[in-house]
Amino acid sequence: MVARSNLRPLLSGGDRRSIAQSNRAYQLVRAHPARIDELAALAADDDWLVSMRALDLLEKIAHEQPKLVHRHKRLFLGPHAESDKWEIRLQIVRALPLLQLTARERKRAIEILRRNVAYPQTFVRAWALDSLAAFAESDRRLMRMVKPLVAQFERSESKALQARARNIRARLEALR
Repeated sequence: MVARSNLRPLLSGGDRRSIAQSNRAYQLVRAHPARIDELAALAADDDWLVSMRALDLLEKIAHEQPKLVHRHKRLFLGPHAESDKWEIRLQIVRALPLLQLTARERKRAIEILRRNVAYPQTFVRAWALDSLAAFAESDRRLMRMVKPLVAQFERSESKALQARARNIRARLEALR
């Protein structure tokens, strides 16, 4: 069994394209949910790769058990949202619609997503719009912003933006 302080080594090493031993860390946290605090603490690690991988795992866990990540939602609403690393921003924009947010936090989340829809990195833009659309599903006022952005992405030269826009449009049309 891995000792309590041993999640960090599982998330360190390699380069920005590798996941190190993130899958092992993920299994450990899923098996021992109390370790979520340890994982969340690693989001502030000095090594940005460890931080990014911790945020990635928190996002994955939020898909399955959002309540487990709830007390760490400030990680997604705080300074990480302004990171100069697109990989960290990607984790932020993907996680935001998974979290239970207060009205004030929701406003902050929408602000983060609006800014990231124009971010230079394609995947960040695509997922920011996807998450903004997820918020719009329960707040029709946001549709006035989302629909033109979906149309803009559909006309993009980027295949990734076009594909994400088609996915979003289909999802939104299915709600009608």
